[in-house]
Amino acid sequence: MNEPAFRTCGEDRPSRWLITCDHASNRVPDWVQGGELGIAAADMARHIAYDVGAAGLAENLAALLDAPAIFSDFSRLVIDPNRGEDDPTLLMRLYDGTVIPANKAADGAERERRLNLLHRPYHAALARLADRHPARCICAIHSFTPQLRGRPPRPWQVGILYSHRDARLGPAMVQACRAEGWITGENQPYDGHLDGDSIDRHALAQGRPNLLIELRNDLIASEAGQAEWAARLAPVITRVLAESGL
Repeated sequence: MNEPAFRTCGEDRPSRWLITCDHASNRVPDWVQGGELGIAAADMARHIAYDVGAAGLAENLAALLDAPAIFSDFSRLVIDPNRGEDDPTLLMRLYDGTVIPANKAADGAERERRLNLLHRPYHAALARLADRHPARCICAIHSFTPQLRGRPPRPWQVGILYSHRDARLGPAMVQACRAEGWITGENQPYDGHLDGDSIDRHALAQGRPNLLIELRNDLIASEAGQAEWAARLAPVITRVLAESGL
């Protein structure tokens, strides 16, 4: 059980930005049912297990912004680091049409074990990195699937999510992305506020400026796409923060 819950890069970089990637990996630790959740390999390669392309995008973006970054190193299906500890979807039992047998059978003790070995260490490390800069800003990188099963296609290239509790950067980032010609969803395809999620916990609670950027995952499935979109986003993020005066 010594497998790490996270990895970091560029911890000593000087930027105000901290880049986070909550759903970076589809890894299942060996101590969880021998390293598998009882679902097909094809499902473990889908968006239900991790944010496809997000880790590469986050790593490229962190380098361009000269910023530190942190990445989870476990599948969101094992336990979701972007959920509060009391969230009923912390251990998903059904996701986009796929039943997760290892979670359907998980009891309170198993939930606590996953919290202690994965969820809590990740958030402790994220908090440590956030505290290293007195004027820290957090940029969370996620990706979304172009179409959920049985649902209409999602038209957006980019989604900018923000909470009603902090609209200092989100709306400006939406407008900046649209000015670049990108089809941009404002709090789409998801709502921008979730009690107990990573932004709530590490940005809103401390008053830190923040962005949550969702890229449609077919655009960043390749290393070339990840590098391309990081190069597009970096100057826009930099400009939006500078123009905010924060």
